[in-house]
Amino acid sequence: MQIAVHVKPAEPIIITTPSIKLDSFLKLCGAVSTGGQAKMLIADGLVRVGGAVCTQRGKTLVPGDKIAMSGGHWQVAAQ
Repeated sequence: MQIAVHVKPAEPIIITTPSIKLDSFLKLCGAVSTGGQAKMLIADGLVRVGGAVCTQRGKTLVPGDKIAMSGGHWQVAAQ
């Protein structure tokens, strides 16, 4: 028996700088509306970067990085 799994590709989020901090990225992509919300989600271990839980809200992201949390997954993209 084969099971078909459909994985939605990560939504690209374009940044105009060489890098972006994780908390700022969550606001940019619309996952949260405030920095305080981003801080709580990150501190609670609910955000993954590159498949691993990340609790560093100031983690530097660069194009190609993949971010996931409940409700969505995104990929940092260059302009």
